[in-house]
Parts: sequence; structure tokens; C-alpha cells
Amino acid sequence: MLHRLTVSNLAVVEKAEADFAPGLNVLTGETGAGKSVLMGALSLVLGGRADASLVRDGAKEAEVEADFGDRVVRRTVSANGHSRAWIDDEAASVADLREFGRTLVDIHGPRSNQLLLEESFQRRTLDAYGGHDDAFRKYSAAWSALQGVCAEIEKLLAETADDDAMDLLRYQVGELSEAGLSPADEDLAERHAAAAHAEEIVEAANEMTEALGGDDGAAAIVAKLRPRFAAVAKHLPEAEDWAKESEDIVGRIEELSRTIADAAAGLDVDSAEFEEMDARLGVVNRLRRKYLKGGGTIADLIGILDEKKARLESLEGRDEKLAELGKARAAAAKSVSAAGAALTKARSAAAAKLARAVTGELRDLGFAKAKFAIRLDPSEPDATGCDRVVFLLEPNPGEASRPLADIASSGEIARVMLAVKAVTAAHDETGTLVFDEIDANIGGEVGKVVGEKMRNVGRRRQVIAITHLPQIAVFGERHLVVAKSVSDGRTRTAIEPVEGEERAREIARMLGGEKITSVAMRHAEELLEVGSRKGR
Repeated sequence: MLHRLTVSNLAVVEKAEADFAPGLNVLTGETGAGKSVLMGALSLVLGGRADASLVRDGAKEAEVEADFGDRVVRRTVSANGHSRAWIDDEAASVADLREFGRTLVDIHGPRSNQLLLEESFQRRTLDAYGGHDDAFRKYSAAWSALQGVCAEIEKLLAETADDDAMDLLRYQVGELSEAGLSPADEDLAERHAAAAHAEEIVEAANEMTEALGGDDGAAAIVAKLRPRFAAVAKHLPEAEDWAKESEDIVGRIEELSRTIADAAAGLDVDSAEFEEMDARLGVVNRLRRKYLKGGGTIADLIGILDEKKARLESLEGRDEKLAELGKARAAAAKSVSAAGAALTKARSAAAAKLARAVTGELRDLGFAKAKFAIRLDPSEPDATGCDRVVFLLEPNPGEASRPLADIASSGEIARVMLAVKAVTAAHDETGTLVFDEIDANIGGEVGKVVGEKMRNVGRRRQVIAITHLPQIAVFGERHLVVAKSVSDGRTRTAIEPVEGEERAREIARMLGGEKITSVAMRHAEELLEVGSRKGR
């Protein structure tokens, strides 16, 4: 719901702010006061066309801000035509504004985006009115299943390979498989290097162990120091810790000596074993150069083998898999057709009912002999069904029904929208309806009916109406008057809510012009009483 609209330096409006309420809000005022500018401002802030001509003469930029309670949308237009927009103070694109406003506000008038004319809105309106949730869910499930199968087929068809490519893939899989790679090969290079220098390593290891355990080794040194530690400990207790630490050092050195000896013993590789190791390292290095450009690990090579195996299996079994998927696609398409037919049947039944109801509403709104209809045009299946929903209007008997999009009069379209909303207000998703010039070419009695219907729609949706007819204005639950004044040679616009006697004077002005007579005041009060009584 729109809570507040603030406009600065837009056309004739220097600064204006309008607060809106739930239900029916009416805007009235003299011609040229700026009423339609306000609706143009709302269209602008919701993604409408921006132009430098919109900026008030002498101002650097125009600004419009719309407060929807949980969201605030703002847009500026500079004198050079540059436009910027924000949603909750975060920069947004014009497309963002349009998407944001699409289901929040539906504007009907000269600057409207007229959601009613969009096929998608007509379809959603029909489905919501008919309560086709179950039929649509079944269709959506069938459609999703079909799309899933088609995606698998497309993916498989994209995995093409000619005979040469297949031969190469088979050779690569065979080459990598024959190598018998395993995680144990990760340290092959290190083991090969150690075996290649075994004699040198063993000699050095023997020297290490002899040095660590010989007469000049740590054990011998510590043995000589034990009496000295004991003597000092008599006078310095911490010398006992020294003795213990020295024994620990001896233990660690002996452990190190054994480790070195064991490692040296493990290097006892005969010539046959070394030749085998040397040959395997050659194979591994060749594969790393070929498939990993010299880098990577054994695990990387194993991963490449797995990928190539999977691709080879997929390609070799592709024809069989395609045949299976072809059958699955045919079955899924059959399900889509059946679910689509059920959805179309449900839509057809609801279309007839909705058309009759809207036609009845249109008769009340001045279309004495008009007929509203809904046509379902068969179409290729898509995510929405197997048909296109088209709203039609036959203005007069004998005239051909025409899609609403072909109707030129914005006033006619606005009244059709009002008729549709009067029937479907409980089902649709639009939060705010705006009607500008809905009273074009209608008389007082029809105007009264229009006012009643807008107030009824306002019980479920916020309605904002710009009107010149007092018969409509009296049904407003909030009445805003747009007035202009001239100061310092500049025209300025103000918006004020009116109640009580002020509201009666505005209704009287609408009835009789600038000169407000006592007769006009009495008539205005009578109309307001009717509007108040009808609204209860």
C-alpha cells in the first residue's frame, strides 16, 4: 500500500506531499492544478520514462519519493535528463523499479503501464479467480519433468566425438589404466633418489651411528659426568634435574642412532629392484609430462583417468541412452498434454463465469450493451500451459470483439479494469489501483455507480482516483484537494486533505463552479450523506 508520495520540482509542482490511507482515496481540484502530475510522478518513480522536460523551470533536478511502508523508492531526474533511482537508499536500475512496482501499483490513465493489458496478468487473474492451483501444480510438475528429460538429451547430444577423437580417448584410457597408478606412487621419486645413492647414504649413516655411540659419544660423556652431577647436587638441588636431562638426551640420541641404522638397512636394494623402480619412475614422469605438463600429483593423474573413463563410457553408450531418453521424453510430453488439457478445461469453465460477472459490472459502469469475453487461444506448451488467455470487449452488439490492448480509450480501459477488479479483488495480487480519467464521458448516475464500485474494491485493495465528478468523490474515505496558487510570478501546487465543511465546499465547487451557492452546498451535503451511507 502506498503511504506517502513526495514530489519536488516536477513540472508545475515545486514541493508537494500526499498521505494516502487504506481504501478509496480521491484527488480533486481545478483543471491544471497538478492532479495528473502527481500520477505522472508515481509512474516515474516506478520506472516510467524520464525526460529533462519534467524538471520544473529553474530547478537542477526533480525528485519523487514513494513510501510503501516496508519499502521506500526514490528517483531523481536532472535538468540534463540524467536519471537515478534508489530502493531503500540502495542504487537501483529503472528495470528494478519496474519489477518492484509491477505487482504493487497498477496505474490506469494517460501515463499508465496498464497491467490489465498484459497477457500474463490476464492469465494469472483467470487462474486466481478460477482457483486452478491444483490443476496448475500438476501441469507445472509435468512440464518440469519434460524439461528435465530434454535437458539430459541436449547435454548428451552436446557430447559428440568423431571416430578419431574416440580412438584417441580409448588409447588414453588404456595408457593410463595400464600404468596401474596408485597412491603408493606418490613418493616414488624420493624412494628412487635414495636407492640411487644408497652406498653413499649407508656409509654416512654408519659414520653417524658410530659417532653417536662411540667412546666420545654422548653416553660416554654422560657416564663420566654422573659423579660430578651427584657431588654438585649435595649443595645445589637443581643439579639433579641436570642429571635427569642428560640421561634423557642420551636416550634420544640412542633412539636417533637406531632410526638412522634402520633407514640405512632399508636401502638394501638389489640391481633388479632398482631397474624396476627406475623404469616405473620413467613411466610416471612421462605421464605427468603428457597429461599434467610436468606438474601435478599421482592423484591428479588418477582423476584424469576417471574423467576419461566416464566420458568414454558415456559416448560409447550414448545411442542406447538417447533411445531411453527419447522414450522418456515421449511419455513426459504425453503427461504435459494431458495436464495441459485439464488446465485448459478448468480455465474455460472459469472464463465463462468470469466473463458473465464482468459483463454485469460493465453494464453498471455505463457500458449498457457491451459484452466482456475471454478467449483461450491454443499455443505450444510452455511453463504457463497450452493456451494463451485473451481478454476481449465487444463495445456494442454487432461489433467484433477486440482484445483490450486494441482499445484506444484509457477511460474505457480504466472502467473495464474497475469491473474486473470488482469481481476479482479478493483473488489478485495488486496492492494499489490508480484510476486517472475514469470518469471521462460518463454521466452523474453512472459516476455514482463508479464511486460505489471503487469504494467496494477499496475494501480489499487501496484505490487512488483522480476525478472531476462529485458523484465519485463523495465515496472517498480520504479526500485530497490539489490546489494551485501564484507567488512571485511562479505557479505552485499544494495538496491538502479535506473533511467536514471544507469537503462539502469542494464538492459544491465541483457541482457548480467557482461560485459556491447555498443550493450547491445543500446538494453537496446530500451527496456526502449518500456516499457515507453507501460506504457503511
